Amino acid sequence: MSAQGIDIVRVVYPDLIGADRARDLLVDQLPAACGHGLAFCRAVYHTSPQGDVVPIAGGLEAGLPDITVRPDLATLAPLPWEPGVAWCLGDAHDPTTGGPAPESPRDLLRRVLAHTADLGLHPVVGPELEYYLCRPDPSTPGGWSPYAPEPGNVYSAGRRGDPDGHLVSALRQLRTLGIGATAGNHEFSAGQFEINLTHSAALDAADRAFLFKAAVKEIARTEGRLATFMAKPFNAEGGSGFHLHLSLVDGAGHNVFADDSAPDGLSGTARHAIAGILAHAPALAALHNPTVNSYKRFGPDSLAPWLIDWGPDNRSAMLRIPPERGDGTRLELRLGDAGANPYLAIASAVAALALGIRGKLDPPAPLDGYGYRTDLAPKLPGTLDAALDALTADTELTGLLGAGFTEPFLAYKRNEIARFQQYVTDWEFREYARLL
Repeated sequence: MSAQGIDIVRVVYPDLIGADRARDLLVDQLPAACGHGLAFCRAVYHTSPQGDVVPIAGGLEAGLPDITVRPDLATLAPLPWEPGVAWCLGDAHDPTTGGPAPESPRDLLRRVLAHTADLGLHPVVGPELEYYLCRPDPSTPGGWSPYAPEPGNVYSAGRRGDPDGHLVSALRQLRTLGIGATAGNHEFSAGQFEINLTHSAALDAADRAFLFKAAVKEIARTEGRLATFMAKPFNAEGGSGFHLHLSLVDGAGHNVFADDSAPDGLSGTARHAIAGILAHAPALAALHNPTVNSYKRFGPDSLAPWLIDWGPDNRSAMLRIPPERGDGTRLELRLGDAGANPYLAIASAVAALALGIRGKLDPPAPLDGYGYRTDLAPKLPGTLDAALDALTADTELTGLLGAGFTEPFLAYKRNEIARFQQYVTDWEFREYARLL
């Protein structure tokens, strides 16, 4: 690495909400870090976006004990926007047991994948993420507004909707980073972009989605801008989605969702997987739409799914079946927003489809035509509170995810709701102050 001019290694790992936590090491300290690990306070998993430590078992009341993070050198890569620095993922361990830290999102996904491996099946995932690029704007309450705010640049590329060439620059840097970025375009709303990532095995896909989000935010900072993956940052604009393309292969690498002789070209296994995702969709919402803000993305004609349905090549359905068949047969879960933790979103989706396969569930009839009709399908939870209730009630799903993860997650998110309910918003002042 020294021969490449690298003298700093950044060890990065995801916290409970999917934000990147890290430490920079001088490169000559890397062997020691691989041996004994890097000590972090376990309460990093219980820390809010504003830096407050949420009182969760294993954190404050336990005296703020450590976790140990060891570099995963297989993920080492130089950073194109920061010369002399490389990063790698880290794995979090509990030093008292030697096992994974209970809240570790990466290890949650590993546990779920061990279950599907026991079924002889191996998930392949293609992540799709949207984000907003924002420019400083002191005139707004949040201090930011959409970059290049001209309307109408839907599914475009070039300087018309991206006058400074952000997308081209980001694509080149992501290519150098080696996380499987393939293409990108301006999305529906002003300042909104989507960059596509390749399909791969589930853990690798989650790693790449996590690093992609961290990379895009760093690239934006080098431009003096803010990239945000929050679900709906602006009242006047649409939301940002996190769609997952999901398929399963057997031990020989054959796509088990494909069956040319079956209706719609979908195997019985695919139909069971569809049914599993639909059956557990209310609980999945808590992990795919994990913030108070998430539920402001939903609504009629928003192209964000708020009903529990599925349909062949139907973008108004929560679970779309793209038209490709054979090796390309897959499900597109359109439930999630871009603020979701990639590890938790993928782990929960894989767990749900595995439960459907194990239980041999059958799906209802597919959606015919444009969705968003409540007489055709049940509604998803409409608030984070309702989604957390659904996750708590879904003991089959939480049993597979494990209490070591679900209990801290639920406590953390309940605290988020409580803090929000006590906060006076700009809307309340504008609505009430002058006339009451």
